[in-house]
Amino acid sequence: QVQLVESGGGLAQPGESLKLSCAASGSIFSIHAMGWYRQAPGKQRELVAAITTGGSTNYAGSVKGRFTISRDNAKNTVYLQMNSLKSEDTAVYYCNADSPGFSYWGRGTQVTVSS
Repeated sequence: QVQLVESGGGLAQPGESLKLSCAASGSIFSIHAMGWYRQAPGKQRELVAAITTGGSTNYAGSVKGRFTISRDNAKNTVYLQMNSLKSEDTAVYYCNADSPGFSYWGRGTQVTVSS
């Protein structure tokens, strides 16, 4: 089992920045990739960014150049630095961890971008 706890969401104005954190605990040795997904009201959950244990990253086209995913292996934590926020970034952001045969999710953290 893997437990994921997100933090760092909140309210930001367009153009501002927020940084999300996801702390993993439990059977973390089994994780081969972690990522951030988001779900806006009335929309499907979508991948925002992902990072493998080897450090390879993948981003949704809508956030490329504005968001950066990173990881601190010593702290078992993954971060999502979100810059130049737009109103369309408003959503609940979920942390995800993949291990062979299992996918784990955090409870989510709300990000609201509004003037």
